Amino acid sequence: MAKDKILILTDDYAEDLELLYPYYRMIEAGYNVVMASDAGGRGLKGKHGVPYKSDVSWDDISGSEFAGLLIPGGWAPDKLRRYDKVKAIVREMNEDGKPIGIICHAGWVTISAGIMKGRTATSTPAIRDDMENAGCKWVNEEVVVDGNLISSRAPMDLPAYMKAFIQVLEG
Repeated sequence: MAKDKILILTDDYAEDLELLYPYYRMIEAGYNVVMASDAGGRGLKGKHGVPYKSDVSWDDISGSEFAGLLIPGGWAPDKLRRYDKVKAIVREMNEDGKPIGIICHAGWVTISAGIMKGRTATSTPAIRDDMENAGCKWVNEEVVVDGNLISSRAPMDLPAYMKAFIQVLEG
């Protein structure tokens, strides 16, 4: 029997490994994984050309339907942070204390959602200034857990990132 649903928010040009490794890792752990973009059934392409498809539109879902949220890095976060509905889902899941996993550039989404002030997190060093300017204490570690927020730097950190995400998810 499958466990709770996990939401992945994505768009074109997500970092392929940061999308697919968590996707399959969560399925392996027994979770239902739902990928949401601006349109359900939309064909998408990763930063390195790997094709994938969204399951639903984020306009048709609520954060209350999901046990956790994963946001891959790459260039997709720069698009995701522009959508009010994406930011609302992130805020809702944060307010409910649900695990939120961000890696690489995904911190841009949580910054735009307004949930980084007073948090400790990591990211790709390229957005360190953005994280700090949003009120976050930035540290250079492979994975950082601050309450329900799980953050990581890059694909090389994926094993530690997903282990920590699952630990927070399963309590």
